[in-house]
Amino acid sequence: MTNSLPPEATMTAATAPSRSFWIVVGRQLRRDPVAMIAALVLLLIIAAAIFAPWLAPADPFKASMLNRLLPVGSPGHLLGTDELGRDLLTRLMYGGRLSLLMGIVPVLAAFIIGTSIGLFAGYVGGRANMVTMRMLDVFYAFPSVLLAVAIAGALGPGMSNSLIALTLVFVPQMVRVAESVTTQVRRLDYIEAARMSGASSFSIIRVHVLGNVLGPVFVYATGLLSVSMILGSGLSFLGLGVKPPEPEWGLMLNTLRSAIFRNPLVAALPGAMIFFTSIAFNLLADGVRSAMDIRK
Repeated sequence: MTNSLPPEATMTAATAPSRSFWIVVGRQLRRDPVAMIAALVLLLIIAAAIFAPWLAPADPFKASMLNRLLPVGSPGHLLGTDELGRDLLTRLMYGGRLSLLMGIVPVLAAFIIGTSIGLFAGYVGGRANMVTMRMLDVFYAFPSVLLAVAIAGALGPGMSNSLIALTLVFVPQMVRVAESVTTQVRRLDYIEAARMSGASSFSIIRVHVLGNVLGPVFVYATGLLSVSMILGSGLSFLGLGVKPPEPEWGLMLNTLRSAIFRNPLVAALPGAMIFFTSIAFNLLADGVRSAMDIRK
């Protein structure tokens, strides 16, 4: 006669604390004023980018050589115009769409792919773990910036290739975090109890392991959002990302370089948007990390 619990009982016991943990995390996050301000700033930037067709005061592609490089505060052009006379406020709002996309999509794709590979490698262990991690260690031989530039250069310029390049840069990092946490979790007593109860490996991973792995990987992923956006803008700045005449903050920063001495404030605005958005992402990531600190 065995004293092991049925799989359903083990699954229920493991799910309830997980739900209460995320409720506590949300409550802690709402009490962090810095994180809430950062979230509000990001919300405004994202809303401006999404609703740009209805909020923007002009056509982002309409040029006027008579209105080139108008200063901030010019009549009809609140933030001035760019090197081709296009309204800069409109271009910044539309540019947020591609810049934010370059920041969020690669991290999201790497989160899904990296977590899946890390779960497999960490749970199976043994030779499969060793082979998987040693293959991914090759990516750590290069700095992230150089690796992104190399992959994007090999694939060719374009937004889709830049997204692929950034995803490939972040996947090994996600895998390492997920594999490390999974290796620790699979050795715990309640995982062994679930195995003894007859639960399948898929059920154990889905119910017991995944909930413990998602938290650390999610925290790490939030910290990569600003890095991804900066790298994406950097690729566009170098001519490996978004192509003209599409508005994107990194590309706009590149095309306005020639105006840095004539109208420095206008030329610096795309860079300021990259800076403030990345700072907001970092502050929000710090708030999430602090809220998920179980020692508090």
